[in-house]
Amino acid sequence: MKWEGIFIPDNRSVNMHAGWPACALVLFIAVVVAGCTSSIPPSPQATTVPPGPAGSSGMVVHVGSLNAGDPVPAIYTCAGASETPPVSWENIPPGTKGLVLILDDPDAPRGTFTHWILYNIPPAPGELAAGQPDMKVLPDGAQQGVSSSGLRGYYPPCPSDGKQHRYIFHLYAADSDIAMPTADRASIDAALAGHTLAEADFVTTFKR
Repeated sequence: MKWEGIFIPDNRSVNMHAGWPACALVLFIAVVVAGCTSSIPPSPQATTVPPGPAGSSGMVVHVGSLNAGDPVPAIYTCAGASETPPVSWENIPPGTKGLVLILDDPDAPRGTFTHWILYNIPPAPGELAAGQPDMKVLPDGAQQGVSSSGLRGYYPPCPSDGKQHRYIFHLYAADSDIAMPTADRASIDAALAGHTLAEADFVTTFKR
C-alpha cells in the first residue's frame, strides 16, 4: 500500500517465512511514520521588534492641545498670524544636555522643507509658549536655527499646491551642547549624529 507517496509493503508483497516476521513489519511502519512526521520542522513563530531610537526613554512631545494628525490652527500658519505654536515635552532621559526641536514638511513638492529649528533647549520637562520672536537666542537660552527659507526662526506652514501636507515636530534629546554660529538642517543633523539619546515625533497636517 502507499502512505503519503511512500510504498509500504503489505502481507501480499512480504514473504513472512523469508525473514519478515510480523514484529519487523510493525517496526518498519513505525520508522516510516516517524520519519514522515519529523521531516517537516515546525514553523517558528515570527517575532517583530518595533523600530525605535537607541536609548529611548518614552520621551513625548505635544503641540498645544492638538491630537496627533489634527490640522495646525490657522493662527500658526500663513493663513493667520504666522505665530509659533506652543510645544511641550516630558520624560527627558538622564544625561540630556539639550533638546533639539525641528519642524518638517516631508510633503513639500521639492522635498522635505524645514520650517523651524530650535536647539540647546534646556533639558527639563517644559513648554515653549506660542508666539516666540525671531531671535537667535530666546529668553530661556534656546537658540533658533535657519529654516529652508534661508531665514532664522519660524517659517509658517504655507503649502501652495492645494494638497494636505504633514507637518512633523521632531524632538531630540542630545548628550552634548551644540555650538555653531549659524545652524541649518544639515549642520544640526551632523551634530546629532551619534549624540541622540532619545527622540519623539508629533504629526500635524495643514491644507490651504
